[in-house]
Amino acid sequence: MRNVCGLDVHKDSVFVCVLNEEGVIFQEKYGVLTPELAKMSAALEMYGVEEVCMESTSIYWMPVWRVLEPSFSLKLVNPYFIRQLPGRKSDVKDAEWIATCLLKDLIRGSYVPGDTVQRLRQYDRRISDLNREIVYKLAKLDAALQRCNIRLSNYVSNVDSKSYREVVKLLAEGVSDPERLVAKVHGRTVKRWGRETVKAALTGVVTEVDSEVISQLRDELELATGHRAECQSRMAKMCNELFPKQMHNLQTIPGVSERAATAILAEAGTDLSSFQDAAHLVSWAGLRPRNDESAGKIKSRGITHGNKYLRKTLIEVSWAARRTQGSFFSKFSYTQTVIRRKPVMKVQVAIARKTLVAVWFVLHDGAPYIDPSASDTASAQKQG
Repeated sequence: MRNVCGLDVHKDSVFVCVLNEEGVIFQEKYGVLTPELAKMSAALEMYGVEEVCMESTSIYWMPVWRVLEPSFSLKLVNPYFIRQLPGRKSDVKDAEWIATCLLKDLIRGSYVPGDTVQRLRQYDRRISDLNREIVYKLAKLDAALQRCNIRLSNYVSNVDSKSYREVVKLLAEGVSDPERLVAKVHGRTVKRWGRETVKAALTGVVTEVDSEVISQLRDELELATGHRAECQSRMAKMCNELFPKQMHNLQTIPGVSERAATAILAEAGTDLSSFQDAAHLVSWAGLRPRNDESAGKIKSRGITHGNKYLRKTLIEVSWAARRTQGSFFSKFSYTQTVIRRKPVMKVQVAIARKTLVAVWFVLHDGAPYIDPSASDTASAQKQG
């Protein structure tokens, strides 16, 4: 007889329910420390459980998954898809409901990649966190300069440029002489705005405390930048050692750099058997228009929720792809934005979706990307 288990996972507890076609045969509450989880695993083996299902509750499901993965067939499900009906709801009832859904084959497990890809994911998501920190620290650093009436950010392209960093370095060392500061600004910027204007922007009131604060913010920024570079270096090394062919083939897609290729492999993996076709992968990433229709009226056609890390990477790739001269994506962008007058951001999402379709075929077929525009041109030349 088939015995299944449903787990209701919380931060400090796990509620267990084992049942079969005859009903509930075991219910218990366990802690989340490793010895408690090992005891839970032994109890499930004693009751002949082979399949275990749990909800993806924040990050609390991950340690439970790691302990149970060697011994059981696991399924991770989105809580949205097995939401319990309101009423007589409790943690024990939730675990029983999850087990019931599993026993009746009403749920399909979410995509959980293997150990290697999960390690890549840790690096990729760490880089995402560091990017947010760097943006925040750059804003704080510019605020510290503005407090001293150093207005260089009004005249440079961004606050992460070489000129800005050189000026910040001198200010952190206690140098506030405008003549020495303006010497570190790029000549193009000086020529564009005029030396006197740039010098006036670098003339401020910088105290000893200001220099110390700027120095600390600069050190924090350099530390975060160094950690980001280290994470990317380790990701690239792992991908080039374990997936060299996939890395090469992905970078044949317009707009996909080494950073983008490693991020795609970290989120989607190399084994795409969990996705029946490219449309499933696109839907999983959240780049597919939603179906929201009632009484014949379309309420929304916005993209759906999905893997936000992969989606963000593909949107960034789409901006580079549209600037790749002669590529299909560049021509598509021109047609949609210039000729058909469509909003640029909607076109970028469409390019991201088409890029992910190309990613699916590249990884599924194990072949490099072939640009449709190039193939059409070649066939036209042959016919001519």
